[in-house]
Amino acid sequence: MLKKLIFAIAIIMMGTFSMEAQRVASVDINKILDAQSDYLDAQRQLDELAARWRREIEVQQDKIKGLYSRYQAEQVLMSEDTRKQKEDEIVEEEKKLRESQRKKFGQEGDLFKKRQSLVQPIQERVYNAIEEYANEKGFDFILDVGGSSGIIFANERYDKTDDIIAKLK
Repeated sequence: MLKKLIFAIAIIMMGTFSMEAQRVASVDINKILDAQSDYLDAQRQLDELAARWRREIEVQQDKIKGLYSRYQAEQVLMSEDTRKQKEDEIVEEEKKLRESQRKKFGQEGDLFKKRQSLVQPIQERVYNAIEEYANEKGFDFILDVGGSSGIIFANERYDKTDDIIAKLK
């Protein structure tokens, strides 16, 4: 009797849930972004900015190396106070260098902020286009096969990357 009751409840519950198949598609976000000229321009700006800042840091590193080389060459002739002063100067310059690196390239640094201001609006536009496309075409899921999403295989017939690129033009 209990088995019949459980079976009947299971049948009733199955009828109440939608047995509709899920519609799934895939896109390659990297390919979509690379097809956007404003994204490529933003990347170029970021690369140039990062290169300029790296050169500035290299200049600071060279300055520190020069200070250290002079210190090593002259330390035998220096008094204890002068030696301590030069060591402190080198340590201070190294601190400034690390702070400059952190400020420019750190997790919340200037490069990160610049990347957010240049790239985030483009990414939002792409994601909105994907969402709009999914709603128009009735997809339940759209998976990114271009990133590190963990998708091992995706049939190309489900790849809607080119449709999204066309939608953004």
